[in-house]
Amino acid sequence: METISTFAKKLWCVKKQLILFLTPLILLPLLFGLPEKEGKCLYVVLLMAVFWCTEALPLAVTAMLPVCLFPTMGILPSKKVCPQYFLDTNFLFLSGLVMASAIEEWGLHRRIALKVLKIVGVKPAWLILGMMITSAFLSMWLSNTATTAMMLPIANAILESLFGDLATLKENCKVKDETEGELLCRVSPTVPYTLPEIRTESEYQMKVWKGFLICIPYAASIGGTATLTGTAPNLILIGQLKSYFPECDLINFGSWFAFAFPLMVFFLILGWLWISFLYGGLNTRAQAEAKAEAVIDEDYRKLGPINFAEGAIAFFFILFAVLLFTRDPKFVTGWSTFFNKGYVSDATTGVIIVSILFFFPSQKPSLSWWFDSRAPNTPYVPLLSWKKAQECVPWNIILLLGGGFAMAKGCEESGLAAWIGAYLQPIAQVPPAVAVMFITAFLACFTEFASNTATIIIFLPVIAELAMFVKVNPLYFMIPATTGCSFAFMLPVSTPPNSIAFASGHLLVKDMVKTGFVMNILGILSVSLAMNTWGRAMFSLETYPDWARPVNMSSTVTDIQLPSVPPFNLTSL
Repeated sequence: METISTFAKKLWCVKKQLILFLTPLILLPLLFGLPEKEGKCLYVVLLMAVFWCTEALPLAVTAMLPVCLFPTMGILPSKKVCPQYFLDTNFLFLSGLVMASAIEEWGLHRRIALKVLKIVGVKPAWLILGMMITSAFLSMWLSNTATTAMMLPIANAILESLFGDLATLKENCKVKDETEGELLCRVSPTVPYTLPEIRTESEYQMKVWKGFLICIPYAASIGGTATLTGTAPNLILIGQLKSYFPECDLINFGSWFAFAFPLMVFFLILGWLWISFLYGGLNTRAQAEAKAEAVIDEDYRKLGPINFAEGAIAFFFILFAVLLFTRDPKFVTGWSTFFNKGYVSDATTGVIIVSILFFFPSQKPSLSWWFDSRAPNTPYVPLLSWKKAQECVPWNIILLLGGGFAMAKGCEESGLAAWIGAYLQPIAQVPPAVAVMFITAFLACFTEFASNTATIIIFLPVIAELAMFVKVNPLYFMIPATTGCSFAFMLPVSTPPNSIAFASGHLLVKDMVKTGFVMNILGILSVSLAMNTWGRAMFSLETYPDWARPVNMSSTVTDIQLPSVPPFNLTSL
């Protein structure tokens, strides 16, 4: 028995190497049992999916596999694969990351966070709302991980001022053998509490503490869905739309924001109500609220008045958002009409703005400096240095995006997506509104165990083909799939923000499962509502558009004899 146990431990130690060795061998039958090109592409897709889900290789390294496998297996030439790694979508993402690094460099995000908390007040429910609003807003522009890492220390400082030392609070919740007098002194030497009251109050305070910690990563994940640059799956959607449907110009920064921001606000409110209810935040029994307010005021005071660099970053940040939003918002004429049609994209706008950050001064220019011989002759410091940008930009995510676009291109050119979509005939009998909920729920569950970027990369081409096969506007299926990939709330490993909050040591897995399960349901219902109300009107989802008719798909799918499927009529819903 001991020998078996030892051998099992050694196998566990080399599990990644075993996955790397065995997976290609297990998938070999695909190369012989399916049509040649589709089989080869499916082999690569499943190989990458296994490596992504198990992290047998770093995510970015797996993302580069199409560069070597697609050309050598005859799926796609190298000159078509490599450009996928730096499409204009990648540059839009890069510009957002550079802007975020400048905001973090000068601490503007902390000023925004503390200002919001000053406004909402220190009642538990309102503080939770303030935390969620701030986290959601920041994650629209910063990474979800950076937002969570920045907000958690602020939350802990406020909680300590509200409830005191966490270790003492935990002891008060579980100690049963100590005398009442000892507990009285530990909680409050002046206020007389009975033993049951002390324990009840401590348990309530621990619940509120958990509510504070759990609301931050959830709000960060929700907030990232509101902008194209907020989270990688949104950019994957744009890239794959441009690949599959070159004539589709309905989704850009402005139109996405107009659709996703109301959805984000609606879901955030539902999430706030659920978390406040579950963790006692709706109860206003919190102690030492004046002290907590003093902590927030003191932290804000330490920031001092806004300096020139912060003001400049705030200006360029607002200009960045406004120009992206107004380039071509669809419901009004955008400023892109002043240029050749199709020449200026969101990436162009983003790169223009962030390029200015590398030469705009961080100190207020002074004309007197030129005539003052005693003034220091030191070179001016720009708002952002390339060294800082290099440190802050997660280049691995950019490669991951590129890998996703390369995989999608391979699925499209080889006919694999069309081949799979044609065999999803049973879903054609499901009403489209139900199909939307099913797609959102499936991907929300799948992404609990896998990277949201990897998840959307794997499934979006198939979903696009499914929509074309059943004659539904592809956006009606693809948008819910994209947002659903960001709704991973149930497990610590689901997202980096969840992991950061769980690593604080104050949350249990059952806390996240209990809270996240209902959050997933609320997210699915919110997306379904959005798609069948304002999303339907914005993107004309009730009609099957001309741009969705395949122009460069493989002819393989036409060889599959399947019964014809009448187009869905969304107006009957």
